[in-house]
Amino acid sequence: MSNLTLTIGGRPFAVSCADGEEPHIEMLGRMIDDRARRIGIGQGEARMLLFSALMLADELHEAHRHAPVDTAAEAAVASPDETDGAEQIVTDRINLLAERLEKLAITLEQGSVSA
Repeated sequence: MSNLTLTIGGRPFAVSCADGEEPHIEMLGRMIDDRARRIGIGQGEARMLLFSALMLADELHEAHRHAPVDTAAEAAVASPDETDGAEQIVTDRINLLAERLEKLAITLEQGSVSA
């Protein structure tokens, strides 16, 4: 387990991740920081993170919406069970991220995260 500090909106946040995941987590932190800076640092932490998450979710939604879908190729390669399994994995990860964001927002609103 590794610990790193992400700076988002000018505020440091300590996070833990699996060994080897540090570069990926740091890249994700930079993405969130970029959105947070677009929103403005004058916002409260919880609102800044909420709007950053909403911006990223919207970008992800648009990317999925505009991604070319070759249903014939998909059907030839993946059985319905495989497709359902992949969709379930994505759904589970999105739900896990949403839960983590909600917990972080609650923690930030309660002021228990030190800067």
